[in-house]
Amino acid sequence: MTTEILRYTAFSDDPEGGNPAGVVLDASGLSDADRLEIAAELGYSESAFLTAPPAGLGEPGRAYTLRFFSPKAEVSFCGHATVATAVALAERHGPGAFTFATPAGTVPVEVAAAGDGTLRATLTSVEPYVARAEEPDRALAALHWSADQLDPALPPRFAYAGARHLVLAAATRERLADLDYDFTALTEYMTAHDLTTVQLVWRESDTVFHVRDPFPVGGVVEDPATGAAAAAFGAYLRDLGLAGPGTLTLHQGEDMGRPGVLSVELRDGDPRVRVSGTAVRL
Repeated sequence: MTTEILRYTAFSDDPEGGNPAGVVLDASGLSDADRLEIAAELGYSESAFLTAPPAGLGEPGRAYTLRFFSPKAEVSFCGHATVATAVALAERHGPGAFTFATPAGTVPVEVAAAGDGTLRATLTSVEPYVARAEEPDRALAALHWSADQLDPALPPRFAYAGARHLVLAAATRERLADLDYDFTALTEYMTAHDLTTVQLVWRESDTVFHVRDPFPVGGVVEDPATGAAAAAFGAYLRDLGLAGPGTLTLHQGEDMGRPGVLSVELRDGDPRVRVSGTAVRL
């Protein structure tokens, strides 16, 4: 059996930017071991695999079961691979609404076409939560950061919007740019606390942030553009009372040479977080 594997980059309209993902639009004949093997061979932070939806989820061609695999393991939710998948489907079925049943829950995505034909996808997260960070000093030690290098207005927290992340805020852009961590120590910390990435941030303004996401538990040193972490970060800011209804802009991948832009929208009366971005085929 031949499996068609598509390659897209998400949160950029430039193939040299954003976060690459593998997309398999028909994974019905693949076992979990097959999917893990494909993800490992691609070497991207995550790859997405589509199969038929649960009964009643939506109309054919617009609803699917969507699962995500890193080179090492299955991941509960991946934002950039969701955006990449939605754009791949929109190229085949036209823009509009798609619905995905993921391990984290149901995730609706709306794809719209800009005047130049660029497709932009907006995912709506599952309901998020924010919790006290456990053992943050252990994470700081693994990152070779010190507590006095943190932004005191943005305290360490665990945040979830489909996957669980530790949010740590650097006081300076220079601290964020200098990423040289202990891969084994950070992996052990993240495994102990069921974390998918560590969301490292620097605040440029009230609505503009620069972010980086170490992802050693997935076998990847750093994720270039992380939609799940962006959604969790939106929930984190709202929980602290630092963001209300409106849109945040997150810049990611600049320090890796793969710049991408993620838009995070918070709406009044809806706890869920919306994350938007473009995607192009590689």
